[in-house]
Amino acid sequence: MKRLLGLADRSPSSGAADEPAAATDVGLRDATLSSWFNDATGELFRGMPIRAEDIVVDVGCGEGGVLSFCARQGAHVVGIDHDAAAIERARSRIEPVGARASEFRVLAAEQLPVADGLATRVICTEVLEHVDDPAVVLRELFRIGTPGAIYLITVPDPVAEGVQEKIAPPLYFQKPNHLRILPREDFRRLVGDAGLEIVEISRYGFYWSVWWAMFWACDVDLARPEHPALDHWARAWTALLDTADGPRVKEALDDVMPKSQVIVARKPSA
Repeated sequence: MKRLLGLADRSPSSGAADEPAAATDVGLRDATLSSWFNDATGELFRGMPIRAEDIVVDVGCGEGGVLSFCARQGAHVVGIDHDAAAIERARSRIEPVGARASEFRVLAAEQLPVADGLATRVICTEVLEHVDDPAVVLRELFRIGTPGAIYLITVPDPVAEGVQEKIAPPLYFQKPNHLRILPREDFRRLVGDAGLEIVEISRYGFYWSVWWAMFWACDVDLARPEHPALDHWARAWTALLDTADGPRVKEALDDVMPKSQVIVARKPSA
């Protein structure tokens, strides 16, 4: 699912007029406009620079799309996921990239095989909605961070999830998929209660909110989500972003019905 959210190891593309506008290409372009994957500054997301001296732990790394950006900055990267097949794909993607070091573990988020205070950067994207107890996972995330560590945590936004409740099949809200919808204030409270200092809260992904709503109607395989309606939506969004006012319209729509909530946080230094 992270691949489809645009968090993939690919280059942004505006989509040429004579080529299909692939969902992941458009999603990645959309993500970069929302401050993801800034190659110029080395920031994975606004406020989270990745440096060669960093130790980055990605909990729920999936196939390594997010972690691969960190590897390209030369950091020591650690990928953890419960899915063994996803971990192997992450390993094959990241090991050739040039990270200072790379490690991969197949384990659940509730028991992280990481020493206390090791990580200078901690990533946990689209995970807390899947686990039995988000507070337990956040305590583990807090434990593994060094004092001053920067955290990037995302969960689905309740507005888009409310749409999914009406149109998605029951399995969308069944284990191992989404077990809960996290209201914005609850998300903020969980992160703060874990002991982290919140630096910034933002939202993004209107494009994906609409894409997922359309996906269920198209009745296609998630591994190959090919359908004229999805292609037309990707083209329409690309055409909007190509207009002079497109980025401003995108920002407004992201605020109305985002796919994800984003928190950048810091572990207190003392």
